[in-house]
Amino acid sequence: MRQIVLDTETTGLEASQGHRIIEIGCVELERRRLTGRNFHVYLQPDREIDAGAIEVHGITNEFLADKPRFADVVEEFLTFVRGAELVIHNAPFDVGFLDHELRRWRPNAEPIKAICGIVDTLVMARRLHPGQRNTLDALCKRYGIDNAHRTLHGALLDAEILADVYLGMTGGQVSLSLGGEDAGADGGQAGRIQRLPADRPALKVLQAGDEERQAHEAWLDRLEQGGSCLWRRESEQA
Repeated sequence: MRQIVLDTETTGLEASQGHRIIEIGCVELERRRLTGRNFHVYLQPDREIDAGAIEVHGITNEFLADKPRFADVVEEFLTFVRGAELVIHNAPFDVGFLDHELRRWRPNAEPIKAICGIVDTLVMARRLHPGQRNTLDALCKRYGIDNAHRTLHGALLDAEILADVYLGMTGGQVSLSLGGEDAGADGGQAGRIQRLPADRPALKVLQAGDEERQAHEAWLDRLEQGGSCLWRRESEQA
């Protein structure tokens, strides 16, 4: 499963009032692993940035003066995200701005949801932690993720942090290796292999009880709240 963790910075809060995207940051996950492939760009919005927005992200009109416009990068952006599942914190905000930019570029352009799946981590966090603060900073603290370097908002930085938060919220499951590329020649990690004598007594097999099976299924249900559960996918393919 290919996922793109995405964040944007904008000139203001409302696309309907003509505000524009000025930064897009994306990081790629494959099978819940960071691949190192990113998409990051600053954009010339052809309008002034609200003072309140500058206080949040620190991006100024002067800095953006020589940057490309959305139309200059849209094809590259769509190629990068097409067919992936977008992971976004407060998705309606970013998706609304992206759709606004796409309509400005081409009036009949497909909306983002037509070319990508969308997971809203804010909705997920509110379901997991009802009645609590679920900002990105609050989630970092809750899941023990270091964001001390985050003094201002930034699309790529926030996307990288959100990737860690998302993996934490969905159980911290980074991969499930069943003799795959991460396994050694004997199907495990060489440093942990223990050879047993051929004449060893038969191993006692303990079966899980009903309560343990129910707890296991509940945990897998939690993992699937953020997308496909690797354990169930591997089990179905076995």
